[in-house]
Amino acid sequence: MRFKITLTIDKHPFGNRLPFNYPYELSAVIYKILGHADREFSQWLHDNGFAADKKVFKLFAFSRLQIPKFRIEGNFLEILSDSATWYLSFLPERSTQEFIQGIFKEQEFELGNRQARIRCRVQSIERIPPPIFKENMMFETLSPMCLTLKRENGTDEYVAPTHPMAKELILQNLLDKYKAFTGNDFPEKNVAFDFEVTGKPRSSLITIKADTPQESKIRGFSCQFTMTAPEEIMQIAYDGGIGGKNSLGFGMIREVENGK
Repeated sequence: MRFKITLTIDKHPFGNRLPFNYPYELSAVIYKILGHADREFSQWLHDNGFAADKKVFKLFAFSRLQIPKFRIEGNFLEILSDSATWYLSFLPERSTQEFIQGIFKEQEFELGNRQARIRCRVQSIERIPPPIFKENMMFETLSPMCLTLKRENGTDEYVAPTHPMAKELILQNLLDKYKAFTGNDFPEKNVAFDFEVTGKPRSSLITIKADTPQESKIRGFSCQFTMTAPEEIMQIAYDGGIGGKNSLGFGMIREVENGK
């Protein structure tokens, strides 16, 4: 289930600058707001998520802020608009329309770090009807797609969606999410699946937990792509995100109609 959140940006308390590396802080906002309404559910989602074969998934995804007018100043965004749009989607059944709209309504939160921070207020939140899922669809990323391969030493290698292994990584991730969500393996053993990037992917390196001992960097890729998959898998990708690290701000997608 997907929601469009319109934010009013209050520039008076802290100003209008926001660091590029704000997705982790947006993730923290989601957990905090969920925690106001149902602390046990939020803590469970944070600590456990949905498990399948020892893999854990949070099963929600969110976009970067859609800001109509801004300027780039070094490592910061100078926001010239008074509002922004934010998209948020959930797979868990607990996340009904009334539940999410009720707890996000008129919420206020701060976003950023000590160098640059803004205050946001939820002006409105509305459910976005899903597209008609088909076996062949075109999408674009609303937050960068993250795909990883394990090196021999156990560390992650971030690979582009044009990598020879990308299709296999994406399919396995979606099948794992399906199992985590439904509790069952996907009924078809040989899934009809294809994935192809249209155009050149744009790479971005995102810092998580910046300026802390836990700081790390994650590489993601923004792109348009076509995908062939069963309709149930299409819905998993749309609501739960494509690729990994969705709950940290990676892999939210939207349909591109008529190639536009």
